[in-house]
Amino acid sequence: MVEESLVIMRERARQKFQDVQSLIISSLRALDSRADLKSDNWKRDGGGGGLTCVLKKGAVFEKAGVNFSEVWGELPPEMGEKLVGKAQSLPFYATGTSLVIHPYSPMIPTVHANIRYLEVDEKSWIGGGADLTPYYLFEEDAVHFHQVMKSVCDSVKRGSYPKLKTWCDEYFFLKHRGEARGVGGIFFDYLGKEDPENIETHFSLAAALGDRFCEAYLPIVEKRKVESFTDEQKRFQLVRRGRYVEFNLIWDRGTLFGLRTGGRTESILMSMPPEVLWEYDHQVKPGTREHKLSEILKQPRDWV
Repeated sequence: MVEESLVIMRERARQKFQDVQSLIISSLRALDSRADLKSDNWKRDGGGGGLTCVLKKGAVFEKAGVNFSEVWGELPPEMGEKLVGKAQSLPFYATGTSLVIHPYSPMIPTVHANIRYLEVDEKSWIGGGADLTPYYLFEEDAVHFHQVMKSVCDSVKRGSYPKLKTWCDEYFFLKHRGEARGVGGIFFDYLGKEDPENIETHFSLAAALGDRFCEAYLPIVEKRKVESFTDEQKRFQLVRRGRYVEFNLIWDRGTLFGLRTGGRTESILMSMPPEVLWEYDHQVKPGTREHKLSEILKQPRDWV
């Protein structure tokens, strides 16, 4: 029997995450009315389901996926051991909204965000975050994104931004490349697992991030969508997208959790860009904008 407090939190999380998905989809469509929208209601054999929305072939967004899911069932023993230290099959419940936006222009950064609520064996916690992945860096864009992330953190717990910013820098790092995926943002996970009395505060952080995601990202899109670019700059974007794919398939916990718990493959892999290049031993010329980005990604940087 699930505790009443967990039932209440499930309902609050489910409703908030659905509302966030609707808000973001409507905002993206308003900005790029030419994009085709595919809405896919799906069911999970083991329990639950979700709604995956994908905009594609737009004037601004080459592919933008915003996924809501609410799933439950039994974790495999190896996942039970990893999450709560019990090497046995355990009941779980998870709900969340996640998104990845791949703009057509290399002057507009890719962005990722997610907010989630997870229960395993009647332990519950909150996770989430948002991070920015530019191909051609406009420093004021990185500053704006981080300023909103800091404001989100301060609205819930003043002074928490530096910790969550560092957590993001450390998480979204391609260890096999020795470089960050992008210019970061904030990241948090397992909040409430060890301090369940503070789950309300942690949920407020996830909700605030969802509510203010558009404020952090869409002004950047509006500003950069008019920038011109060359075929070579588009090619560089495709090469850098390869690093994005590498992170998601090798290191990302959400991708691995979804695949290992029998999640819906199409929704899990909606984060993949529509076009990508892997160029053997790709090098950038010193002194170029491409080189500047490559150097910045080697070391975390304070943006606010």
